[in-house]
Amino acid sequence: MAQRQPDTDRAGDTATETTGPLGAATAGSGAPAPGAPAPGDEVFRVETHGIDPIPDDERHGSAKDLFWLWFGSNLTFTYVINGALAVSFGLSFWQATAVVVLGGLAFFAISAAGLSGIRTGTATLVISRAAFGVRGNWPAGVLNWVVSIGYTIVNTVVGTLALEAFFADLGWHGGDLTRALALLVTLALTFAVAMWGHATVQFAERWMAYILAVGFAALLVLVVPGTDTLAPASGPGAAGWSLAFVVMLAGPFSYLPMPADYTRYLPRTTSLRAITWSGALGGFLSSVGLGVIGVAAATRTDMTDAVAGTERLLPGWFQPVFLALVLGGSVTNSIITLYSSSLNLQVLGIPWNRSKAIVISAAVTALGSLGALFLTDFTDSLLSFLSLLIIVFAPWGGVFLADMLLRRCRYDTAALHAGRGGAYWYRSGYRPAGVAALLAGMTFAALTCDSEVWTGPLVAPLGGADLTLAGSLVAGLVHWALARRTDPAATP
Repeated sequence: MAQRQPDTDRAGDTATETTGPLGAATAGSGAPAPGAPAPGDEVFRVETHGIDPIPDDERHGSAKDLFWLWFGSNLTFTYVINGALAVSFGLSFWQATAVVVLGGLAFFAISAAGLSGIRTGTATLVISRAAFGVRGNWPAGVLNWVVSIGYTIVNTVVGTLALEAFFADLGWHGGDLTRALALLVTLALTFAVAMWGHATVQFAERWMAYILAVGFAALLVLVVPGTDTLAPASGPGAAGWSLAFVVMLAGPFSYLPMPADYTRYLPRTTSLRAITWSGALGGFLSSVGLGVIGVAAATRTDMTDAVAGTERLLPGWFQPVFLALVLGGSVTNSIITLYSSSLNLQVLGIPWNRSKAIVISAAVTALGSLGALFLTDFTDSLLSFLSLLIIVFAPWGGVFLADMLLRRCRYDTAALHAGRGGAYWYRSGYRPAGVAALLAGMTFAALTCDSEVWTGPLVAPLGGADLTLAGSLVAGLVHWALARRTDPAATP
């Protein structure tokens, strides 16, 4: 049978990669030894794969790689902001710390979802076609692309503000010009790594994690000892508790469309236990450590401007290091969200290879960052952004995880890429159970959401509680019930 270039990564990227009729890659000459990086996935070389399935003879790496990926990418100052917000909602130090720890445990679910990538060799938003149908997956894919870009913008803005402050410490007070230069540098650092692709992303996350971990450990030592752990809570009530959980869980939940993106190169023999513990410990340690810093800082100073507030607690000699940590952490997180967004665009049908599609995501990130830096109040925008996005990705995650459990993570890889006529085409491209469950979860989340942009009609009767996160449970349960009843053949 004649072979052709995969639709997702077209000619010009590689001369050694060919695919069969359904997009499953076949090995070219000179295949690498098992466990060694494949020619299409090497450090500082543009990755040649996109959402096409990774062949077995090009699989490499181990579960340990996931520890550094999730540890490094979550060494971001956003968690410090989230910890400080929990205190601002009226929680005491110990109450806010408990919320931070519980939020970090969510990484166990995120990491376990990576098993789907090992089984199929493809990206998460390709696998979710099984839950929603090929066409039904498209709207959720658009919304999840928005989530990825949104978080990239958030971290780009945080890094830009830190670099702007560093320039100011050097005596350069250039106003908007200085801020624009800081934004350009931050975007360039992020784009360069994400553009190269999977192997370079993992390499950068590991080495940046080594440096950032030492720096943030020092920050922890400098901030926590002065914490007022005895200060009582100021009566947070249902509203304060629920908002704290929403903000703290927004970070882990936002990764649900991504875990398979970073496990698809791992050998099929990699165990569920190994990937779950490696990835979860990485995300848990970094998110909890930085969250506690934010909680501690908020008991000592005004954290309305979290970067400036934290800086006031530090000795002068450490302030430049602190600003470098904020910038570095923002870049490590933006790298993986920007990379995944390029795969997402391929799922949505952009007829470009991954390295070209990422230019679209980078351009939208730049525009969004400009708006956040020059047109809006960033702190208010951050809180509203986190609250509203959970209406989308919490229910989506509930359906995806429920479907994965029902299938016991067994998928027909060829059918995921087959389109019309494939096993996941269902009814005109839509899977009624998945789509209905998603809409049910989003409806519940919207009715119980409490943000500055939107307040659901059920918030007041619930005493001010924000139950947006429960949209994932609603969506998952609805999908479980509908799928088992209407589509038993798809849920072995």
